[in-house]
Amino acid sequence: MQCVRRQPVRTKSQESLYRAQSKTVARDNMKLLGLEGDKDLQFLINGGDLLKVRSGSWKKTRYYKLQEDCKTMWHESKKTLKSKHTFSVEDIEAVRTGRQTEGLRKYTEETVEGRAFSILFKGGQKNLDLIASSDEEAKKWINGLEKVISNTNNLSPQKKTEHWIYSCMRKADINFDNKMSQNEVKSFLQDINIEVDEDYAEMLFKKCDQSKCGFLEGKEIEHFYKILTQREEIDVIYGQYAKTDGLMSAADLLNFLMNEQKEDASQNDALQLIEKYELDENARAKQQMTKDGFLMYLRQPEGLIFNPAHKSVYQDMNQPLNHYFISSSHNTYLLKDQLKGPSSTEAYIKALLKGCRCVELDCWDGSDGEPVIYHGYTLTSKILFKDVIKAIKEYAFKTSEYPVILSLENHCNVEQQKTMAQHLISILGSALVTKPLGDHMPTSFPSPEELKGRFIVKGKRLNKLEDIFSDESKTVDEEIVTEEEDDEGDEDREKKSSESKSLKLAKELSDIVIYCKSVSFHGFEDSREKQSFYEMASFKEGKAVKLAEESANDYIRHNTDKLSRIYPAGLRADSSNFNPVPLWNAGCQIVALNFQTPCLEMNLNQGLFLQNGQSGYILKPSYLRDRDTEFDPITLTKGPWLKRKTLHVMVISAQQLPKLSQRKSSIVDPIVQVQIYGVPADTTMVETQYIENNGFNPMWNENFQFDVCVPDLALVRFLIEDYDVATDNEFIGQYTLPFNSLKNGYHHVPLLTMNGDLLSSAGLFVHIMVMDAE
Repeated sequence: MQCVRRQPVRTKSQESLYRAQSKTVARDNMKLLGLEGDKDLQFLINGGDLLKVRSGSWKKTRYYKLQEDCKTMWHESKKTLKSKHTFSVEDIEAVRTGRQTEGLRKYTEETVEGRAFSILFKGGQKNLDLIASSDEEAKKWINGLEKVISNTNNLSPQKKTEHWIYSCMRKADINFDNKMSQNEVKSFLQDINIEVDEDYAEMLFKKCDQSKCGFLEGKEIEHFYKILTQREEIDVIYGQYAKTDGLMSAADLLNFLMNEQKEDASQNDALQLIEKYELDENARAKQQMTKDGFLMYLRQPEGLIFNPAHKSVYQDMNQPLNHYFISSSHNTYLLKDQLKGPSSTEAYIKALLKGCRCVELDCWDGSDGEPVIYHGYTLTSKILFKDVIKAIKEYAFKTSEYPVILSLENHCNVEQQKTMAQHLISILGSALVTKPLGDHMPTSFPSPEELKGRFIVKGKRLNKLEDIFSDESKTVDEEIVTEEEDDEGDEDREKKSSESKSLKLAKELSDIVIYCKSVSFHGFEDSREKQSFYEMASFKEGKAVKLAEESANDYIRHNTDKLSRIYPAGLRADSSNFNPVPLWNAGCQIVALNFQTPCLEMNLNQGLFLQNGQSGYILKPSYLRDRDTEFDPITLTKGPWLKRKTLHVMVISAQQLPKLSQRKSSIVDPIVQVQIYGVPADTTMVETQYIENNGFNPMWNENFQFDVCVPDLALVRFLIEDYDVATDNEFIGQYTLPFNSLKNGYHHVPLLTMNGDLLSSAGLFVHIMVMDAE
């Protein structure tokens, strides 16, 4: 092969070559996504002008296009390449058609409905509100983006890895000649989060530079890719079980499934895995699995740490509503803090799509007789009550079909309360529960199954539910009631809001409060003697935690036939959260957290509700449903809750951890923590050593052991941080799941951002063994 000297600067011919290669790159990536020749995708790559809307006075034309990698959107003020900005398709949470955001509804006319759309981002990034030049072009933008997002999400882990690595290679190819010099190889390694010394980089380069030309191209780059992505730990495991001419037969695979993964598998199960994941046609025809097929299997749902049987609804959904933990949100309308953060219908949509089944609506008098929702006596923005109900109606049952509780904090006058009731009835229609199920007065809650697709209002009620079935029922049209203020704590705010603690309640709003009547808590004995099953109290976190610590068994018994709602203290102005685990241990069903705040506590919430089909309802263990239970998570006496298990965890390796700094030279030093959250006796944490300068394929091979007393209430959290000797470690990724959802054997652990979004391609590889304690 003839060697060619590399040019330091691109010539005109190189520019021409670069443009031609860009088309090839675009075509290759379209093919990778399964969208080769797709007209909508080609439209995105060609790009076009869109009107960006920020306010009534800020509406400017921007040029947008999808880059050739088919994963990065690029836009600029003018077609000059001088002020370009990009964002990744993987950062997009959703594309909404029409004027669905507050910004578009407020700052645009109805006439642009067909031309308008919004791009919503994961995390706290602001929406992108856009208007196309025609309805037809808007459809092309929306269809193209949705196809790219969907097909990108559906790529296999191997394809995602391949796509990512080749994108990094192209980025490192400074003069775009499709070749890599030794300096470009080192730059590329830094891009993918590996720091190597000069000697290793030179050795790796020479090993691949078979032509001795001083650069890599074609097959040499492929060889470099294979060396880079080789998984030594997978090689060892595969080698132990591949006993059929160096490959893994169905019998070999079955041996692995039964002895290593501890699965109750059959020969047919092994054959199905080969058929599903083996890419080599010859091996598949011989009913054998290659090492690549084996790795493919380990990175699919069957090979992940979370038990796939728990991905769908597997629990009994016919128990009374109060027998379940219910995914619940506090101040659901807020996108950020509760002093001056924006309120948005989008916050409700995000919570509902995450499986939240109890949302909060803080209702205040608005102008023109229309109630609004915001955090009273603060600078948070206001949104219309009716717009919130419309958004809830549309998105309530997209993730889960089980009931949604609308928790009303009511500060409105009687007339606006009547308006609230009208909106609830007219918008939600027959889905709104306006009377008890059945023809007779119930003695307990209906089940989630009976309430599928229904809305339940939680709030004040003027009379007893029993009065509905009484001929002598006499209810006044309105009456002064005491309204619990959710966010007590700030003395000044309490003084300001003292007049709102007592208000007249409209009969129309009272009548649609059926199964969740708000009452004050005056002690467990008072509740037992005077409180009906449908009357529920809300507890500020401090009060609830004190009860859970000092009167745990009484609290648990209270929650066997009543609902309890827990909410964060008002002093949490930053919308931070409290630890929900002790409240779940006490049987509290509605532990309301600030969903808008990425934090450990929300990780735990997401982990608990990951199971049972992300339905938002988790059946409490039997000893939390038995009104005569002796269970106390603090003292932990003997009982059916003690199911002692020994958990063995081997932290083996991680793959493709993200860089935390944009600086090329900044490489992470990953360290892994394995944490257990549950009853106090089970709560613990261990950590590995840190690996210096390797976020691409660090390896630990460290073993840990945990003794778990109450596995039913335990959560396991895997946390990866960037170790720093001088300051606090920096978060990289985490994954939390119920202890009882762990799978035995070798498994990949997907990694999530603090906000709960999947880190594409990144993962942790572990070995798990759960055994009965001796």
